[in-house]
Amino acid sequence: MVTSLSRPRIQPVKAGELLFTGNDWDFDTIRRIHDACEAIAGPELGLSWYPNQIEIITAEQMLDAYASIGMPLFYKHWSFGKHFAQHEASYRRGLMGLAYEIVINSDPCISYVMEENTATMQTLVIAHAAFGHNHFFKNNYLFKQWTDAEGILDYLDFAKGFIARCEERHGQQAVEQVLDAAHALMSQGVHRYPRKKRPDLASEQRRERERIEHGEQIYNDLWRTLPNKPGAARTDAAADRRRALLELPQENILYFLEKVAPRLRPWQREILRIVRLVAQYFYPQRQTKVMNEGCATYVHYRIMNALSEKGQIGEAAYLEFLQSHTNVIRQPNYDDRSYGGHNPYAIGFAMMQDIQRIVKQPTQEDRAWFPEIAGTGDAMAVLRDVWENYRDESFIAQFLSPKLMRDLRLFHVVDDPDEPELRVEAIHDERGYRKMRRSFARQYDVAWLDPDIEVVDVDLEGDRRLILHHKALNRITLQKEDAGRVLQHLADLWGYDAVLKEIDPATGTVLAEHVASARPIFF
Repeated sequence: MVTSLSRPRIQPVKAGELLFTGNDWDFDTIRRIHDACEAIAGPELGLSWYPNQIEIITAEQMLDAYASIGMPLFYKHWSFGKHFAQHEASYRRGLMGLAYEIVINSDPCISYVMEENTATMQTLVIAHAAFGHNHFFKNNYLFKQWTDAEGILDYLDFAKGFIARCEERHGQQAVEQVLDAAHALMSQGVHRYPRKKRPDLASEQRRERERIEHGEQIYNDLWRTLPNKPGAARTDAAADRRRALLELPQENILYFLEKVAPRLRPWQREILRIVRLVAQYFYPQRQTKVMNEGCATYVHYRIMNALSEKGQIGEAAYLEFLQSHTNVIRQPNYDDRSYGGHNPYAIGFAMMQDIQRIVKQPTQEDRAWFPEIAGTGDAMAVLRDVWENYRDESFIAQFLSPKLMRDLRLFHVVDDPDEPELRVEAIHDERGYRKMRRSFARQYDVAWLDPDIEVVDVDLEGDRRLILHHKALNRITLQKEDAGRVLQHLADLWGYDAVLKEIDPATGTVLAEHVASARPIFF
């Protein structure tokens, strides 16, 4: 069931007139709710968003969306069915609830909402997803840089059809083996930085002139007197040229395999490309969980309060909203049995509320810590700038205040395996606040969360052994069994042996080495 938001508008609801009464709703009610939220999101909050498409789905369809990582038109894979069975069993036994909505970063922005939701909950999730998440998707710099909102649905449709045709032509097992290997390498299948654009002829000529001029400026005739080692020079030059042609070192392992793996067939390369592009699509979402949910929760809170103030939702509906909102932003203490880490909704919403306080009612402490925004008065202007220009790590490092650290009772404990006891590293003083903020922000930095693995060399004219390095931050090595299984998938795709060396970046010492030989399963 889909609500069509492109049809002519129904009569708008006036201030003081209820959008709905009771828990029941129909599609006209959904339309009135959307229009009422839009009237607040635009003029009052200054948000901008993609056109909205709201789809009403059943609990089983929501479980299916869970299984396929929330994407419509997704290709088939056995792991999705496994996840569906796990989620369904937990849901039927009452061990888990379902999300009220799932939102897709696309143009138009698709919001899936549960048909079991009450009218109040439909209002909440439309405000949350169709305007909060939608604004963040459209305006945040990471999503602008890495995702194509207009083309993602068409690409997923192509990918689903292409993989289905491959299964018909090459067999389901052959396609499944490639997908299994590609999924195992998915987290190492993204470009973490924008790729350098290929220059045109004019810019290449300019760069060549600059190189010649620079060489003339630093030329010293003494270099001519140094002894030559022609054999070593030729060897090093050949190796450097080989690595340059292969664009090594290369952090995007799926990209390297897609372009260079000598034994893959064209349809296998295209499947690697599909998985790689899907991984790249989700890359910004991994870096903005706190900000994205904080933005959406703050927006729905503002919109629901504005609807209540205008008399467009009743007291019973407002109390229902408050109960749900409170559950969403609940943050159990570390010693609570339900504690499972930091709730991104709670952290994000608390920081948005705190920024609003700093902008409108700053203390002397706030003025010392945040001189650029303290007391400026326009909270939404500051928040819109934050939502556009930061990711979780930089957002927390820049805007987590001492007051909020006290309110959240944050503390920094060092668990050093070389020490017999835990050590409290930071307390609530100025030095401690800064240390806690850096440590907390680091927990959301993908450079610290994801292993730094690169393809560093391969001799295509020799044994074709693929060599990878893992820079083991703080000498933390990979789990041996998992590393072996993933490296086996990599060797299978490459078609020859693969070696992964774990290296201490401070000393260059090799901490561990993993080797895998290719199995003839793809060829």
